[in-house]
Amino acid sequence: MLNVIWLGLIVLAVLLGGFSGRLPEVTAAAFDACKMAVMSLALPLAGVMALWLGLMKIAEKSGLVSLLAKALRPVLRWLFPDVPPNHPAMGSMVMNMAANMLGLNNAATPLGLRAMQDLETLNTRPGTASNAMCTFLAINTSSVQLIPATTIAILAAAGSKNPTVIIGTAFFATCCSTIAGILAVKTLERLPMFALPPADPSTPHQAASEAPTDETHPRPAWWGTLFLLAFAGCFLWFGWQFTASSDTNSNPLVALVEAVSYLAIPFLVAFFPLYAALCRVKVYEEFVEGAKEGFQVAIRIIPYLVAIIAAVAMFRAAGGIDILTRFLGPALAAIHFPSELLPLVLMRPLSGSGANGLFAELVANTGPDSLVSRMAASIMGSTETTFYVIAVYFGSVAVRRSRHAVPAGLFADLAGVTASVVICNLVFGR
Repeated sequence: MLNVIWLGLIVLAVLLGGFSGRLPEVTAAAFDACKMAVMSLALPLAGVMALWLGLMKIAEKSGLVSLLAKALRPVLRWLFPDVPPNHPAMGSMVMNMAANMLGLNNAATPLGLRAMQDLETLNTRPGTASNAMCTFLAINTSSVQLIPATTIAILAAAGSKNPTVIIGTAFFATCCSTIAGILAVKTLERLPMFALPPADPSTPHQAASEAPTDETHPRPAWWGTLFLLAFAGCFLWFGWQFTASSDTNSNPLVALVEAVSYLAIPFLVAFFPLYAALCRVKVYEEFVEGAKEGFQVAIRIIPYLVAIIAAVAMFRAAGGIDILTRFLGPALAAIHFPSELLPLVLMRPLSGSGANGLFAELVANTGPDSLVSRMAASIMGSTETTFYVIAVYFGSVAVRRSRHAVPAGLFADLAGVTASVVICNLVFGR
């Protein structure tokens, strides 16, 4: 499906650019997008990848990842029946989902890429997405998060009287998009058109039956446990200080989640090596070993990033989004869908920065506390840049045949948009 979408974006961009006299803009957008894909996305990601892959290596050696996976084993077994319960992919996926829920994008992407690499070790069809990979992508593209921090920041900067009011509607909508994404991916994987091709018996990838078994990891001594508790107590104190210094008018639950998001990365960066050291793991050596993979992954995804970002940039520069908005506007008006939201809805699966720009423009035009702005904010909090996520995650393991990952991700986006409009009409449309 990505083949058809990518070709359609490129061809339509050139044709629309020619008919509208925008071919120079289309050409410039293509080269600018290629530069951005490499210089602004792939290369900066290399450093972040090195940090988190190094920390994940430490967490694996100390047994933290396997402990986390065991705690959520019943849910993960239902979502990923093809993945052995004790496989490292389980822990990597849990870490990625937790980072996404807390809005820790700098951690979520590297952890998600690591999860894809772990899933690839079970894939006996190199180049083709497995069912587990598609399910993992559907969960990621459904944008499970507790607080859409960027969206709230845009509303606050525009002068909203209560920018956090959309947290409840966005959370409800993101729950709907996640459920829809999981149902879609589980249904589509059974259709003949998305069936897996025959496995390659000569593939060197790890079979499920050969997956790692449960390992016995050393545990900290009693004094080490006390030291870890004291360390955690320090962060509880830091969190209390952060909450006390935040806006007193904010919801206590919001303040708590903001404090967790604020402290989560510093805590993990320090806690993983500390716990591992108390378990007698050589933390520096393990970190360096894991970090080596970061640059390799960043380089591997460059062709996939260039392909999707250049196509999107060309289509947007040619005026494709504007044409679709004018064409679909009357039909959406007939079902009482605000036409002002359409450019944002069309841009959101394609470009995160483009969607943020359109959202900021919409807020400036309609007011930060208008019904349309709150609908748009809920949409931003319950949807994801589906094509970017698929390009990066699948690109990290050289998957070219995405099977049903794209339609499942787009269906999740549609569910998030629909739920956002409905719930905002019910809550704010009085």
